[in-house]
Parts: sequence; structure tokens; C-alpha cells
Amino acid sequence: MSVLVELTIFPTDKGISVSPYVARVVEILRASGLSCNLGPMGTSIEGEWDDIMAAITRCYRALAEDCDRIYIVMKADCRKGAENRMEGKIKSVEGKL
Repeated sequence: MSVLVELTIFPTDKGISVSPYVARVVEILRASGLSCNLGPMGTSIEGEWDDIMAAITRCYRALAEDCDRIYIVMKADCRKGAENRMEGKIKSVEGKL
């Protein structure tokens, strides 16, 4: 089953700019081998459920090492028989514009 997840995760106890922590998370996601796209308000990830959840857990644990409070928002869309949905969804909408 194809799973698309939009993940937002960052510490709330590290001041105004949390980009170093977001970069840490993005590095973990990229190293996971999953398809991912960084966006201004979150990162889109595509893969299988267990693989995505394992990567998100690694992200959480990496932040928990030196962060006392972590904000997490996750949206998921699970669909059987679909592939390359991150690109496909965008192309579908752009084709109608």
C-alpha cells in the first residue's frame, strides 16, 4: 500500500529559528531511502507504512536527545495499488490549470 505522509516536527524550546533541527530531521528522512520533499511548512514522505513510521521515530528520537518539547503534526493518505503519488498528484493538478 502506498502511503503519503506530510510531517511537521520541530522543537518548541529552542528559540525563534529551529532550522538546524529541521535540517537534522530532513537528513534522517533522506538517509532513510524514502522519497521525500521538503516544503515550507512540512516534509512530504512516500513509502510503506512501517518504513515511514520507523523513519519518523528516528526523527523524534534524534530531536529528543537535546530538546525538551517537540511539536509533531502528521497527515497520512494510504492507497492500495498506487505509486509515485507525490509527483502524480502534482502533475494531475498542474495538468488541469
